[in-house]
Amino acid sequence: MKAEFIALILVAAGFAAPPVSAQKTREEVRGEAASAAKAGLIDHGEITRVPPTQSARPRAEVKADTRAAVKAGAIDHGEVMTLPPVGPSGKTRADVKAEAASAVRPLRVPKPAAAASGK
Repeated sequence: MKAEFIALILVAAGFAAPPVSAQKTREEVRGEAASAAKAGLIDHGEITRVPPTQSARPRAEVKADTRAAVKAGAIDHGEVMTLPPVGPSGKTRADVKAEAASAVRPLRVPKPAAAASGK
């Protein structure tokens, strides 16, 4: 019985193993990376599909907007400080508790085999 089980596991593992693909040498990978860099497809290890575009707004205007946002307290060290307002959900506390209770599944404890057979 054990031998059959082990044989079954080995057969299943053989079918589950991914096929061995031809591996590239280090020189092939370096050559592909060099040709991609020359073609402009790779920028410092990142794939660039679309070239970066310049901002439509002048730098002085962006800096002025940033200074105004810092003065207003909306930005602190590059982090946005204001969050969008959260409106009421319209549910009562009892509604939320009932919804949470219905989402929780009861723990199913399997009965011991001896108790199930009536011994």
